[in-house]
Amino acid sequence: MIGKLTGTLLEKNPPEVLLDCHGVGYEVQVPMSTFYNLPGVGETVSLLTHFIVREDAQLLYGFATQPERAAFRELIKVAGVGPRTALSILSGMGVADLAQAVTLQEGGRLVKVPGIGKKTAERLLLELKGKLGADMGGARAQVKSDAQADILQALLALGYNDKEAAAALKALPAEVGVSEGIKLALKALAR
Repeated sequence: MIGKLTGTLLEKNPPEVLLDCHGVGYEVQVPMSTFYNLPGVGETVSLLTHFIVREDAQLLYGFATQPERAAFRELIKVAGVGPRTALSILSGMGVADLAQAVTLQEGGRLVKVPGIGKKTAERLLLELKGKLGADMGGARAQVKSDAQADILQALLALGYNDKEAAAALKALPAEVGVSEGIKLALKALAR
């Protein structure tokens, strides 16, 4: 219903901001990643929003970028993850980090976020697999199969950066096995 707000920033009280849009003040909950990038009080700001209506409340959540809002919307679809938990996840890790954790199935990274236990982390990994696209996660989300995820993880463990590992993955045949893929990727990186 309310997709975007542009107005003057009146107050900043983490995780909430007050935004004046032509005389109407909107209280908007934002993740810390958005909060840290807000301009000073009294300056103009634009936030993409997600509006939630419950029996006892009407809540507005704001995001600096489209991938942040898209990740939030995917997170709240997961059973047991409400808007507050989703906001906490996005505050604890960036969208690219979340996409990477899901792609590489690293539940340990999600458990570090306050309010996320082992079972919730496992549910998130299962339900978000394949839903956080390349536009959200950058190079690491371009992994097409489990074998490629394993190859990527091996290259990262060997000390190659995201960009090098992603380039090596692109050069591999589509249905390559893990051990053969690692050998081919290492040969490509050695050039």
